[in-house]
Amino acid sequence: MSEKCNQSCSSCSEECSERKEGKNDFSEKPHEMSSIKKVIGVVSGKGGVGKSLVTSMLAVTMNRMGYRSAILDADVTGPSIPKAFGIKKKATASEFGLLPVKSKTGIDIMSINLLLENDTDPVVWRGPIIGNTVKQFWTDVIWTDVDFMFIDMPPGTGDVPLTVFQSIPVDGIIVVTSPQELVSMIVSKAVKMAEIMNIPVLGLVENMSYFECPDCGNKHKIFGDSHIDEIAEKHRLKVLAKLPINTKIAAACDKGMIELFEGDWLDPVAQILEERIKGDSN
Repeated sequence: MSEKCNQSCSSCSEECSERKEGKNDFSEKPHEMSSIKKVIGVVSGKGGVGKSLVTSMLAVTMNRMGYRSAILDADVTGPSIPKAFGIKKKATASEFGLLPVKSKTGIDIMSINLLLENDTDPVVWRGPIIGNTVKQFWTDVIWTDVDFMFIDMPPGTGDVPLTVFQSIPVDGIIVVTSPQELVSMIVSKAVKMAEIMNIPVLGLVENMSYFECPDCGNKHKIFGDSHIDEIAEKHRLKVLAKLPINTKIAAACDKGMIELFEGDWLDPVAQILEERIKGDSN
């Protein structure tokens, strides 16, 4: 600290160890008893494209491969993860912190609906409170021996995604989209936000890409021709998977049985994630 310091840090250009203002480090440490190796954000530029579905299926896929999976449900005003996994019980707390609820196959989950008295109670909160709640899911919940934590983001590029990107050490994001042409613009917004925040974009996943007729096997493009390859090329990204419209998957979610879904559509994503965690161990 300079002898001429007037304690006005915000107007000072000197690099000083005693600086009290002007630092842009908003990162938060996880609970001291937590152990989390990789954090993957699942984002979308708009709602209704199947972001929570992809989050759930990714967690299940990695769990099947022998990795410990967890889901932090950051979509506070529209939580759907507990429903997909058929979780009825509420989260509990110990003297040390909050404990996530385990799914039938051992996936750790924390969502606002696991803390509300009734699942249908609306969360009528302003942005800062929602953002702080998401941070508490990171700082106050004890995440034990997690290989892959998937964060189910709310749609858009607003307060909560910004909070997550600034507060939590996200290793990469997966952008979920659908075939409609309008979505291409929305995807570009999500990708550009990640670039601004220096968060690696692992690739794109297109949901509702096609419908395969169970009788003849023909594939029908219900929402028209896909634009995902054009978007990927524009941003120099990979198309990691194209998920079909599948009534069995929809039924599994509605019945809380997403852990029983059948299909290998997300195997390419799983391979990329596995390579990343193995790369760290070498």
